[in-house]
Parts: sequence; C-alpha cells; structure tokens
Amino acid sequence: MTILGIDPGYGTIGYGVVRFENFKFTPVQYGAATTKAGMPMHLRLCEIYEDIGTLVDTFHPDEVAIEELFFSKNITTGIQVAQARGVILLALAQKGLHPVSYTPNQVKMAVVGYGNAEKKQMMEMTKSILHLTKLPRPDDAADALALAICHGHSRNAIRYEGI
Repeated sequence: MTILGIDPGYGTIGYGVVRFENFKFTPVQYGAATTKAGMPMHLRLCEIYEDIGTLVDTFHPDEVAIEELFFSKNITTGIQVAQARGVILLALAQKGLHPVSYTPNQVKMAVVGYGNAEKKQMMEMTKSILHLTKLPRPDDAADALALAICHGHSRNAIRYEGI
C-alpha cells in the first residue's frame, strides 16, 4: 500500500510518501510544497490545490493521512491553515481519496509510543522506522512522514482487530 502523509499549512505543506507492506515501511519521497509570503491568500490556495493534485497524480497513493488541526494562540494563523487544509481535503476528494485525520498526540503515540513526545524524539523515530541516514527535512516533511507511519500502524491495527 502507498500512503501519502500531509502536514497542512499555507506557507509550507509537508508531504511524505511511504510504501507499507508486511509491517515494513519504505520511504518513497518526501518534501514540502511552498507558497510565497505576501502572495494573496486566494492565489496561495490555488497553488496548494494544484500541488496536491500533482502529488496524487505522481504517486497514486492508496490512502492518505492528514493532520487534524489544533488552534494555538494565533487565531489568524489557525484560520489560514484551516483554509489551506480545506483546499487540501477538496483536492483529495476530487481525486477520489478519503483522507484519514490524526491528531498530533495520535501521531506521537503511533510513532514514539508516547503521546507527549518531543519533536526531536518524533524525528529520530521517523528516521529509524524508515531507515533514513539523516533526519528528514524540512520539519513539515518529517511530520508528514510520521503521519504516514501513524496511518500504516493504525490501518494494521484495524485489520488485526477485524474492524
């Protein structure tokens, strides 16, 4: 199975593509799509939409995992990320995909085994699970890879439990 993990944003959208077979993860590609600061938001959203479509057309994922939003103190940034996430969900739906959302704590639990893990722990475990020689960069790509790993573990658990 090919899993696309997406860390939503409006300036940087992390993505990670992994193959998951026989309880083993293999990295395919990871990176980030970016939009330019200062660009009008509607144009940034158009660019995000096109980038997601290109990722799907390039890697043909079987399943998609995306991070659930949580709002911090900066509500303006939260709203902009929510707009970008909505566009990402639209692009995925129009490609016939049904993304699964995971909270940051769910991802940490699935990857590190501890829901309050630090960012560095997450990156190190992602590197280890994928047998990478260096930490995945940018951080948004590492987060997207962790989402894909979380989804693989979660899908496996669902199949095991017969749900």
